[in-house]
Amino acid sequence: MGRRTPLFDLHNRLGARMVDFGGWDMPVHYGSQIEEHHAVRRHAGLFDVSHMCVVDLAGDRVRPFLEHLVANDVGKLRAPGKALYSCLLNEDGGVLDDLIIYYLGETFFRVVVNAGTRDKDLAWIREHAAAFGVAVTERTDLGMLAVQGPAARGLVEGLLPPAPQDPDARAAVMALAPFSGRAIGTWFVARTGYTGEDGFEIILPVAEAEPTWVALNARGVRSCGLGARDTLRLEAGMNLYGNDMSESTHPLESGLAWTVAFEPAGRDFIGRAALETIRRRGDSAKLVGLLLEDRGVLRGHQKVIVPDVGEGEITSGTFSPTLEKSIALARVPKATGDRVQVDIRGKLLAARVVKPPFVRHGKVLVS
Repeated sequence: MGRRTPLFDLHNRLGARMVDFGGWDMPVHYGSQIEEHHAVRRHAGLFDVSHMCVVDLAGDRVRPFLEHLVANDVGKLRAPGKALYSCLLNEDGGVLDDLIIYYLGETFFRVVVNAGTRDKDLAWIREHAAAFGVAVTERTDLGMLAVQGPAARGLVEGLLPPAPQDPDARAAVMALAPFSGRAIGTWFVARTGYTGEDGFEIILPVAEAEPTWVALNARGVRSCGLGARDTLRLEAGMNLYGNDMSESTHPLESGLAWTVAFEPAGRDFIGRAALETIRRRGDSAKLVGLLLEDRGVLRGHQKVIVPDVGEGEITSGTFSPTLEKSIALARVPKATGDRVQVDIRGKLLAARVVKPPFVRHGKVLVS
């Protein structure tokens, strides 16, 4: 039996098909993965992301600690609630995890890390926090919901908790800029997500997770599982840890160079020296999007043939419900052009190299 989120019993009552995901018992779908996918693209869908790990970091030196810990520039975080996406690297530049950091105050930051790596991440964070005197608190008392889709935020508005001491809180939450968050009552609401659509991620007390889910269902927000979450994130060109990046790959070959801040030059983040060596060599592979032109389905680990150049590999692949074509992310040689072949069960099928994302905000971005 795997770990369970506060919504495990509700998922079963709703008829979800449960699967193991990173050691957690999670819903893969509630009947139709494709219908759940379309609900998010066209209206609103609801995901249980309580398996993600919320970590609060506090102390007078929490900012210099994070500047050392992650590859992106924490110096960008100055406005309360502002969020930053970054990678957690090892000394060789390999990706231990990807995470989101929220700035809540000069002595208080919040980090959200992935479910399958939470124990490893917590150990790594605590190991390096000790030298900076930073307190690390795993918030097991909190759940997390993702409400995604063009109608999502409006459907959440009427459920926002009261905040008598902060009469402007509701309006401030609805006015949040993308990739920022704010506390309201017992909730922390962030305008983030993993689907390529607008919406909120809501961190809330465990006891409030189930009634909030039920209330959102009553408003027409569809329950969605991991299956739709994966097709949505791949259409949106978003990396999945363990597929498109891992400890054996670095950000520069994983489409994540934009998350590495080499400036300011004096910032000594973990993995910097290794990445600078890799960057000087200039021989990294690259992560690209693929659109299959022949009939078939792209899957992870299929071989990509780059004529006259070499070989690569699909890291994530699926059938796109929005495009009604097979799409993928693939790590290929740097000199790869705009055409490749994919080995699917011994047959070489034609695919076109495209720049992700494939779909964002309901719009198809590749022809």
